Order: sequence, then structure tokens, then C-alpha cells
Amino acid sequence: MLDYLRIMLAARTANSERGASAVEYGLLIAGIAALIVVVVFAFGDNLKAVFEETCNSVTTANSGGC
Repeated sequence: MLDYLRIMLAARTANSERGASAVEYGLLIAGIAALIVVVVFAFGDNLKAVFEETCNSVTTANSGGC
């Protein structure tokens, strides 16, 4: 009977660690997503200008569109 209780307690501990890992990964993903949003808003105009300049150069060289 004691062995059964030990097994049940061990299974419970393993499941709680899995839940904690899932929460940690979720927080990590949320942090990365927030960082991407901040970078896009901070550098979006600069990146747009770079791509437009590249497009204009390609259009001038090839007499076509982007």
C-alpha cells in the first residue's frame, strides 16, 4: 500500500513540473512576441525606406516593377 502511495505522489510531482515548464515556455514566447512588436514599431519606417530604395533601384535598372 505504501508503494502505491509513493507512486501516486511521484506522478503528481512530475505533472506539476510539466505544467510549470509549459508556463515558462509560454512566458518566453510572449516575451519574444512583445520584442518583435517593439522592434517593428521602432524601426518600421526605416525598414520601409530601405525596401523602397531597393525597389526603386531595381525598377530603374530593369525597367520593370518590384
